[in-house]
Amino acid sequence: MDRLFEFVINHYILASLFVAFLLAILVLESRRGGAKVSAQGAVTLINKDQAIVLDIRDRKEFAEGRITGSINIPLSGLKGRINELAKHKEKQIIVADKMGQHSAMAVKQLKEEGFADVVRLNGGIADWKASNLPLVKK
Repeated sequence: MDRLFEFVINHYILASLFVAFLLAILVLESRRGGAKVSAQGAVTLINKDQAIVLDIRDRKEFAEGRITGSINIPLSGLKGRINELAKHKEKQIIVADKMGQHSAMAVKQLKEEGFADVVRLNGGIADWKASNLPLVKK
């Protein structure tokens, strides 16, 4: 640990650039994926604003448990099936995946197709389960 501090002191410009690049990457990644909503925030949006949940997991994971009323379109087939969401273009769409890792790509695709109000479920279905919120298993 002492050697780390010695390195930072001796190479403060290099260490400063590393920190600046790291912060820039974090800011870019957070902006690129769109806004996030917590599981509790998603419940509020669904109940009050009539938001639509788009589940981008594959069929097998979707069948194991899904949010009530969610629409399943796997991420791999989203481009070809985007027209299924056309009737919901004016509503807010909450994109949910397994752990919140792939929803940013779906948000980007939806925004490119003209969907203005799209957010992603922070932590995905895993966070939904951790918050003890119900899942339908049919």
